[in-house]
Amino acid sequence: MRIAYLTPQYPKVSHTFIRREIQALEERGHVVVRISIRQPEGSMTVDAADEAERTRTIFCLAAGPLRLLGAVARISLHRPLASLAVLGRALCMGLRSERGLVAHLAYWVEACFVLALLQDERIEHLHVHFGTNAATVALFVRALGGPPFSMTVHGPDEIDSPNGHRLAEKIGASAFTVGISHYTVAQLRRWVAPELWSKLHVVRCSIDEQFLHDAEPVNGASRTFLCIGRLCAQKGQLTLIEAFAAVARDVPDAKLVLAGDGEMRHEVEASIRRLKLGESVEITGWLDEANVRARLRACRVMVLASFAEGLPVVLMEALAMRRPVISTYIAGIPELVRPGENGWLVPASDVESLANAMRQALACSSGALAEMADRGAELVRRQHHPSIEAQRLERLILESLREAGPGTRR
Repeated sequence: MRIAYLTPQYPKVSHTFIRREIQALEERGHVVVRISIRQPEGSMTVDAADEAERTRTIFCLAAGPLRLLGAVARISLHRPLASLAVLGRALCMGLRSERGLVAHLAYWVEACFVLALLQDERIEHLHVHFGTNAATVALFVRALGGPPFSMTVHGPDEIDSPNGHRLAEKIGASAFTVGISHYTVAQLRRWVAPELWSKLHVVRCSIDEQFLHDAEPVNGASRTFLCIGRLCAQKGQLTLIEAFAAVARDVPDAKLVLAGDGEMRHEVEASIRRLKLGESVEITGWLDEANVRARLRACRVMVLASFAEGLPVVLMEALAMRRPVISTYIAGIPELVRPGENGWLVPASDVESLANAMRQALACSSGALAEMADRGAELVRRQHHPSIEAQRLERLILESLREAGPGTRR
């Protein structure tokens, strides 16, 4: 097959699962063209593999006004009625959307550009990650006469604003839609009629197999908690620092490592100073995959105190590296982290429960930690292997193309 992937911004340090999915499809003999609406910012690619992906990706907004307007003219000349209809649709959507008219006019222009690319590359199917702006572009591409499209919905952004992102409309127009967890699919079922539920499937994010290969037993002497993620409100680092401060009073040699960066770094650093945690807390900035694995090997437990999520890949990576996990009872996390089996779950924003879970992790024997680690790694191997999940997606695309028939493939 000749497939195109469309994303809002690719590659990014937090979206390595997209790269793995693309590469797994290519290993199965398919041609995959990468298209991104915007280029990633400099700090969003720290891994050499992501830098290589950047050179393979076509960026819509980097094409320049002449190429974009040329694509509009090309599509409008060949498909004038469809082009006018989609322009009218974009205007109507813009009037009722928080993003406004200008953004939706931009989506129409981007759709013309993407459709021209798909025609030149003889693409049979378009797959979109995230049900946000890139999915709106895909919706317009299909209405302009482009190939069938599918999308992967992650959350929490799409699920927080299903009407604003017009999820029901996008699911209805898609060949199929996948969620990254059963929780995600359940939320999507809330917004579409039951007769469309057959379009909804689970295809999970996957991890790099190197995490499984590099797994080592927990060092019983380690007192380090590792949190990986963007420093932002929804990841709950401020709550985590409060919980850690309570733990550090009882265990002075405990350490917390925050791997990542983001818009709340100033507030996080202020909280560390206010609680007088000094060198007990380290902020590393963004890490490439090799350094993530090194940090996981050095920690006792991975902890993520999120308030909102889809299903974090960092939890999969930690379990693959045989590190038990502490996280919160939200979204798809309970499908991966099972209390007493491979980690601990606590109510989101509950500082006391989080501190107690951290104390329990420190009190756990090496044998108990090893048993939890083994169960976690086996679960990830079954549920998040890149080749298995790519096969699921491949099968859905092939089935949708067979059902659509040859007349709609190009």
